[in-house]
Amino acid sequence: MTHPSPAPGHLPGTGTPAPPDAPSVPAAPSDAAAPAPSGTGRGAPAPTDRWGLLLGAGAFFLWGAMPLYFPLLEPAAPLEIIAHRVVWSLLFCLVLLAATRQLGGFVAALRSPRTLGTLAVAAVLIVTNWTVYVYGVLSGHVLDAALGYFINPLVTVLLAVAVLRERLRPAQWVAVGVGAAAVVVISTGAGGLPWIALVLAGSFGLYGLVKNRVGRTVEALPGLAVETAVLTPVALVYLGWLGATGAGTFGTEGVGHALLLASAGVVTALPLLLFSAAARRLPLSVVGLLQYLGPALQFLFGLLVFHEPMSPTRWAGFGLVWLALVVLSVDGLRTARATRLAARR
Repeated sequence: MTHPSPAPGHLPGTGTPAPPDAPSVPAAPSDAAAPAPSGTGRGAPAPTDRWGLLLGAGAFFLWGAMPLYFPLLEPAAPLEIIAHRVVWSLLFCLVLLAATRQLGGFVAALRSPRTLGTLAVAAVLIVTNWTVYVYGVLSGHVLDAALGYFINPLVTVLLAVAVLRERLRPAQWVAVGVGAAAVVVISTGAGGLPWIALVLAGSFGLYGLVKNRVGRTVEALPGLAVETAVLTPVALVYLGWLGATGAGTFGTEGVGHALLLASAGVVTALPLLLFSAAARRLPLSVVGLLQYLGPALQFLFGLLVFHEPMSPTRWAGFGLVWLALVVLSVDGLRTARATRLAARR
């Protein structure tokens, strides 16, 4: 087996990124383990389901449209936005868990020291990812955020080699090399490393490795609930401090602003639910290709809506990243097809 183990940052057979800013794939994300897509047995690919496509496209569209949402929360600063996102996500998740009778999974994860410890580490990684992402969007670096999620599968492959001691196929090494060249090209044109992109890709890649240790023992929604529960005490203390010092915006900028901050819980959990439903209906290869919709939309929003500059050097760097992803995806799809054919014999 030469392909990295399935994890929230990496779909088997495709080398594709996990859902931007809310990570989850059918094997372990930002939100614990989403159910694996169904198959037809004996290695045959699952039929493409129309509702599954709509659900999946909806999930990735919502993730891709995040750059349009977070500016609406200003004048709240990035840390205040993240604190509200954590608290309201937990509350919304608890309501959904009660409605779907999944509270047992949430409680079981809290009672398991090993699972709780693993999810606590995952929580630190995902809140780092969220914070840098929101900062990037609000500081005019949407294209860097998109770049981070484009290069995420390449970083995941590197982590699989460094941490899991995986052996890569030649095409995977080519993809990683081209991706590294892309970072060098972009850094040369920008006068420095694209740190936002690298932190987003690195934190999410590590998040995937950590969540892979939990595996399928914790479903997506309970996993997100546990992660936000771990973070909520810190978030509440920070929000309390903001309120005491008069630096907070919740309740001081009108009802509309308060409702927008509270909506962060829905914005975080809804795409995860759509993705989980889609993953049950679609083959992994289709889910993998759909996942490029998120960073692609972010790229378009950064370019066409926020009018961020794209120098020739930056275009060249992005072009190399896209070339690397094509190589990685084609190699993964060919390997998956060969595996299915071998399983039928």
